[in-house]
Amino acid sequence: MDEFQQKAVDFAEKNNLDAPTEFRALDFISEAGEIIKDITKSGNYGRNPEDITVKSDEIGELLFSLFLLADDLGIDAEQAFEEALEKYRDRVRQKGGPGSK
Repeated sequence: MDEFQQKAVDFAEKNNLDAPTEFRALDFISEAGEIIKDITKSGNYGRNPEDITVKSDEIGELLFSLFLLADDLGIDAEQAFEEALEKYRDRVRQKGGPGSK
């Protein structure tokens, strides 16, 4: 497990933030939704995309929830990220872009 995932797990354990996996998944989606809301509002609902802003702590909260979800599922987040990068490298080499189709 990487350092950041371990920090999230340790913090959750120390602060009694136990939750079922389903809640972890919902929390992740909720945090992603907050980022989407910030993007939508700061960009004036698509009218001013150059004004889009998101606070870094919102990204941090999303990562925190993702690390805890990954831990609940027995997934090492760093290893999963490396696997995803390799998949994208293969797609770019074979298809000229990162898309799956």
